[in-house]
Amino acid sequence: MSFHPDSDVFGTIARLFVYPVKSCAGIEVQEALLTETGLDLDRAWMVVDAEGKFLTQRSLPRMALVRPQLKRDEMVLRAPGMLALHVAIDAVEAPATVTVWRDTVPAWDMGAVAAQWFTDFLGQPCRMVRFDPEHRRLSSMQWTGGIEAPNQFSDGFPVLIASEASMAQLNARLEAGGHAAVGIERFRPNVVLAGLDAHDEDRMDLLRVDSPEQEVHLQPVKPCGRCPIPNIDPATAETSPEVGDTLRSYRKDKRLDGAITFGMNAIVRQGAGQVLRVGQRVAANLRFE
Repeated sequence: MSFHPDSDVFGTIARLFVYPVKSCAGIEVQEALLTETGLDLDRAWMVVDAEGKFLTQRSLPRMALVRPQLKRDEMVLRAPGMLALHVAIDAVEAPATVTVWRDTVPAWDMGAVAAQWFTDFLGQPCRMVRFDPEHRRLSSMQWTGGIEAPNQFSDGFPVLIASEASMAQLNARLEAGGHAAVGIERFRPNVVLAGLDAHDEDRMDLLRVDSPEQEVHLQPVKPCGRCPIPNIDPATAETSPEVGDTLRSYRKDKRLDGAITFGMNAIVRQGAGQVLRVGQRVAANLRFE
């Protein structure tokens, strides 16, 4: 049976990624529970400095080398030269107040062992915190059209959508410039779509995802402005400028006053509690502004 046959574009979910600890490595999964704040456990934890301010690969590229693994009752973090850190998923130690971008929010400190582990690996005083689920940190309603869309420790929105075609176009440009192709992991998407033309995600209105119980509706709301993180090789944490330089040649976005963009931030309009799976069909209409 056809799925929204009158739509402008059709595709499938090709890949899914969850990033349990903000700015650390992601986990590729075959399915993920969707919540109103995005994929379950996405950016549920964060590393902060001694003043409680969030830390990212922007200033600490080594964070890319921290690789999480989710098990039934715990998250295991591994990094070069470090013993594994085991973090209980449903346990916290003490209340904290932390800052992520312009938001100061309540959180839960994960204790001295986790703090020392990150301090040792990153070479500066750190704490690890968990988002307080009782707090509603809302996405910018300037971009959501007044809709309340909560998220946890993401940069600002619950879900980031990108496409294989957009990545292929970037890699073709990189290779034409004498550079090696790169993986989409550098752009830290949650949902990667197949079957679209390059950057169709920029123009999508409501994205409908076929699901047996209830359709999932994801609303792209804001182009994702790009910082230097895509220049960081997630396998080595080494930085080189060719990805950003190549994007700058063709991805200046007037919607963000000429900032470089790749991928679309989205909010959850329908389907919290449903499971997203690789291979699910998607359909959307396009909007032109």
